[in-house]
Amino acid sequence: MSRRTATLSRNTNETKIQVSISLDGGDISTSDSATASTHAAQNSKSQSIAVNSGIGFLDHMLHALAKHSGWSLSLTCDGDLHIDDHHTAEDCALALGSAFKEALGPIVGYKRFGTGFAPLDEALSRAVVDLSGRPHSVVELGLKREMIGQLSTEMIPHVIASFAQNAGITVHVDCLRGENDHHRAESAFKALALAVKEATTRTGGNEVPSTKGVL
Repeated sequence: MSRRTATLSRNTNETKIQVSISLDGGDISTSDSATASTHAAQNSKSQSIAVNSGIGFLDHMLHALAKHSGWSLSLTCDGDLHIDDHHTAEDCALALGSAFKEALGPIVGYKRFGTGFAPLDEALSRAVVDLSGRPHSVVELGLKREMIGQLSTEMIPHVIASFAQNAGITVHVDCLRGENDHHRAESAFKALALAVKEATTRTGGNEVPSTKGVL
């Protein structure tokens, strides 16, 4: 089967983003600015991940999403962080969602639905994904701190929602329990990764997974 890959740029007056993704892992071109980030770079026999958004905790979350989804990912962003973290976090998620959608292609021969549960010490999160073609998200993480590192906690559910919007998928993510906000957020992204990995599994068939016959 052909590898599911995409490379795109998203440039505005607020952010300039380059992203390359392979939903099947493997080698992928990574920019020097991405690999320069020591916060979110990892190479193995099956994956190549390098994320440099300019926001360390966002890099950490996108790294976790890519790792546990089985992706190879290169993402760099030059954003207006002198204003705040909003444009950078939102636009990185939008660009990633667009790249994911392009790499995924038509929803044919996919499992379509996926669920994931991920613990991180005392925290436990649940995610459910539908490759529905209808962007929708419900994200309830119960975060209490104002910031985690240099990322506003209000932006964390917004990142997931923005990814779902441009990916064209339905996403429900809940943190079921936990005391530490870092743990709550990270378990949520890991749960989302597991759900995405299951939903994007190929069935070996060539059917649209819908009673409508189209998605």
